Amino acid sequence: MTETTVVKGYSMDTTATARAQDSRPPGRVSVAIIGGGFSGLATAIGLKQAGVEDFVLFERAEGVGGVWRHNEYPGAACDVASSLYSFSFEPNPDWSRPFAPQPEIKGYLERCAEKYGLTGHLRFGTEIASAEFDATAGEWTIETATGERHTARVLVSACGQLTRPKIPNIPGLEGFSGEVFHSAEWRHDYDLTGKRVAVVGNGASAVQLVPQIAPKVAQLTVFQRSAEYLIPKPDYPHRKLEHWLYKRVPGALKALRGAWWGIGEYVNPALTLDMSPAVRKAYLAPFYYATKAQLRLQISDPELRAKLTPDYQIGCKRILLSSNYYPALDRDNADVVTDAIAEVAPNGIVTADGTKREFDAIIFATGFHANGFVAPMTVRGLDGRELNEQWATGPEAYLGLTVNGFPNFFLMYGPNTNFGGGSIVYILESQARYIVDAVRQLNRSGAAYFDVKREAFDAFSAEAQRRLAGSVWAKGGCTTWYKNEHGKVTNNWPGLMIEYRRRTRKIDLRKYEVVR
Repeated sequence: MTETTVVKGYSMDTTATARAQDSRPPGRVSVAIIGGGFSGLATAIGLKQAGVEDFVLFERAEGVGGVWRHNEYPGAACDVASSLYSFSFEPNPDWSRPFAPQPEIKGYLERCAEKYGLTGHLRFGTEIASAEFDATAGEWTIETATGERHTARVLVSACGQLTRPKIPNIPGLEGFSGEVFHSAEWRHDYDLTGKRVAVVGNGASAVQLVPQIAPKVAQLTVFQRSAEYLIPKPDYPHRKLEHWLYKRVPGALKALRGAWWGIGEYVNPALTLDMSPAVRKAYLAPFYYATKAQLRLQISDPELRAKLTPDYQIGCKRILLSSNYYPALDRDNADVVTDAIAEVAPNGIVTADGTKREFDAIIFATGFHANGFVAPMTVRGLDGRELNEQWATGPEAYLGLTVNGFPNFFLMYGPNTNFGGGSIVYILESQARYIVDAVRQLNRSGAAYFDVKREAFDAFSAEAQRRLAGSVWAKGGCTTWYKNEHGKVTNNWPGLMIEYRRRTRKIDLRKYEVVR
């Protein structure tokens, strides 16, 4: 087995001013990680704790944080309790609120990178354009957007599912004379005060940003494709006593984390199992009736209330948390439009019924391209096969982690690893442990590479789709990013979080071709 060495030039500053496009020579490492969010950091910290120092983490931005670095829209915050939406090995007793705002989460990730000694492994300002596997050498050749080349035995894609903002292809959009931007690319230099503003979309980001901008704009119009199930958000500023309790009382923060984990795990069977609409509604009754009560109490206009009432099964789309979205829509300067957008005029938006509304700015809160997983990066495995082409009818991966024909390649937050209830960080830690164990086994075995067997890959894909066929995402009557245009649920796990943790506890080499 070929020995590899760390290239000293990878040492970098963790500040936002750190630059990567310099004269450093290309390098060879054991493990290359692409992405500096929760996924990439979980893997990097896991390698570090396992004594593996021969790795580099590539990040296209100028610092760590991933989506929590890029999404800086007003009101951006976690909608999973921060005691659970954080690393289990790095609990934080100092969150200012139960659901931390974006700057705190970004700061938390920056502190983790520094505390766990990742500084010398980070390479910022480096976007990866392509990766190709060389079976003879047992290595991945990785090329950056600037043409720089690197090689690694193991490649980890930690790009995440929600990284590329999605703006609908609407006729006339390029001719709009006002301001246009996506919520994930917020224009902080543009003052919305006194402006006529259209918000296209009403999902998780819209629910957070709309209450922040509604009081300052002259007119706010939300273009809604379908209503959301919205439950009150139990959020408030933490008191000093709570911070004291989490810091001084052994197990207090762990118990809080466990309670939130239990709530998420309670929800998951109602989403994944094949239930009738009546049974599912009864199982989720506390959440269902909380949404009904909040809607009735906070929206006084029956016509608006009807627009905001979902017409699909609860859980089909993500259940959202907010206590101030409905009041923002109940304002005199706010409106909700449910007619489809036909085109964008130079000074406004025209809906399918022919109505034209004039705007100064259009904000797209339309989510992300969630089914590409590695796009726009090109990944080529054995025999030159290209990953996106192989995924033409929908992404698949064994345990959401590995793909047949792409040896020594691991996905973080890959296909079928999302959850309707719980925290993705819990899942990312499970995946990181699996990848670290795979790196250990690869080093111990003397093998050139591991490639998941076709039969194991196919069996898992068939199992996942069979189980998901009865899920609320497949049968709930809604359109969602969890499901692709072929009707295949590509993003979500078909069971409980604890099942995923058990099945990824360590790599099972019986499922892999070990090539020496």
